[in-house]
Amino acid sequence: MQGTVATYDPETRTGTLLLDDGATVTFPAAAFDASGLRLLRLGQRVRLEHDAAGTLVRITLPTFQ
Repeated sequence: MQGTVATYDPETRTGTLLLDDGATVTFPAAAFDASGLRLLRLGQRVRLEHDAAGTLVRITLPTFQ
């Protein structure tokens, strides 16, 4: 699943993503920390990874595997 960064707070490492269907998803610091990224820019395209329970566990760039 992919989305676009709508908000990002570098101090808390949390933010919100706008999905392609118009839904908004909030991501926790743990999902950002698992990404290995240093920052996110508003409007940046990202890929969301969920665990078996549907919890957002990692945010990566679409080109990362």
